[in-house]
Amino acid sequence: MAITFSDLHTEEGVKSVEEHLAGKTYISGDQLSVDDVKVYAAVVEKPSDAFPNASRWYDSVASHLAKSFPGKAVGVSIGGSAAPAQAEAPAAAAADDDDDMDLFGDETEEEKKAAEEREAAKKATKKPKESGKSSVLMEVKPWDDETDMKKLEECVRAVEMPGLLWGASKLVPVGYGIKKLTIMLTIVDDLVSPDNLIEDFLTSEPNNEYIQSVDIVAFNKI
Repeated sequence: MAITFSDLHTEEGVKSVEEHLAGKTYISGDQLSVDDVKVYAAVVEKPSDAFPNASRWYDSVASHLAKSFPGKAVGVSIGGSAAPAQAEAPAAAAADDDDDMDLFGDETEEEKKAAEEREAAKKATKKPKESGKSSVLMEVKPWDDETDMKKLEECVRAVEMPGLLWGASKLVPVGYGIKKLTIMLTIVDDLVSPDNLIEDFLTSEPNNEYIQSVDIVAFNKI
């Protein structure tokens, strides 16, 4: 059932708000809504202590609106009598044939579009979450002592992908004339999986012509 208030620029109109707010915090429930803003805009000034419910509600709405408009107010006066000025202020009242206000009107397309634009702007201004990075030390083993280790390292470094950075490397003797390549790399955790790097790139064709296996020796978060 729609709620209707009339002549909110008069004491009689404020009295109707006072009676409606008996046992309530806000006009339409337990949370601030557009209904409160409409009624707030139609009330000329803060209700006196003779209307404790309306006065408390007025202060609460004013407090919430102040958070949405943090700029410093210098004070604005509106000329003319109270009734005509207030008749022009609320957009909903201006659309009616009289001073009555329907608080449960459907949201207009313009209001919906404005709300969607505000949400889009909030998402656009949110700082993207930075992904973590890790430092990895790998051992790359050749097939035998006849494997061209220079070619092997070229195969390793030829692997490129977003979030992967190859670092220092060196050849370490294993025995029987065989050497292995130890190489550092830095990865962005959300973009590069060391296991996939090994299985899908380093030990797959054509790199498996030189690389027999790859082991992760050290893995540290940066």
